Amino acid sequence: MQLSREFSISTFRIRINWIILAALLMSIAGLLRLSWWQLERAGEKVDAQRELEAQLSLTAPPVEEIARGHLHPANPELPNRHVTLTGEYENDRSILVLAEFFDGQIGYGVVTPFRLAATGKLILVERGWISGIGVDAANLDLRPVEGVLSTSAQIHVPPANARVLSSEIDPESWPLRVRGLELDVLAGVFGEELFPFTVRLTEDQPGVFVRHWPAVSADTAGYTQNLSYALQWFAAAFAVLMISLLASSNLWSLLRGVEVQIHERP
Repeated sequence: MQLSREFSISTFRIRINWIILAALLMSIAGLLRLSWWQLERAGEKVDAQRELEAQLSLTAPPVEEIARGHLHPANPELPNRHVTLTGEYENDRSILVLAEFFDGQIGYGVVTPFRLAATGKLILVERGWISGIGVDAANLDLRPVEGVLSTSAQIHVPPANARVLSSEIDPESWPLRVRGLELDVLAGVFGEELFPFTVRLTEDQPGVFVRHWPAVSADTAGYTQNLSYALQWFAAAFAVLMISLLASSNLWSLLRGVEVQIHERP
């Protein structure tokens, strides 16, 4: 049996060794399979995360039912978790976060404390963005929400490297003006312990303003890594194919000839 054979198509020539070709195809197939496997894993992670978020949004527990030991920034299930709050807003003690932006406009982030009916604990609720153009902070319409109600929100866990700007707070002037939400400082102003994280109102809740925060999406850290690996395996398969093609044919000479003709053309 002849192990190699040469083929010609016009000026293109290639010599194929059947054993080497078989090994080459198996190598490329293996690399492409690894690439596809990484893509499958990326899809599985996104689907699992979205399923978890959908489940949490449908079965949002009362915030006071979350065990104290779970209220830790390192808990992967805590960020953006949907919870239900039952109680009353303390409208006369709202907070304005200065220099918040939406659609290129400057304004305020509105935060109002919420008294939980079951425990009497205070939790800070981020209600959204309101324009500050042409209106003095003291005269803003913060749309107070009266009476006992149940509302839906998501726990906001700031990134570990988040920078919180310190503020000089005047505790006699309401609403408070702050540059950042320093919960330990605000606990001193309110004179009581606060829930360790703020919560952000979901759509269509009483008292919600413009939800100017970045959209919550599935955790893409592992997803991005899998995509990177998939691209690397695909690139390796392509590199093996091209190196083998160049080594067994006159393709490189033809390409160089075309390049020379282009440069010599007047």
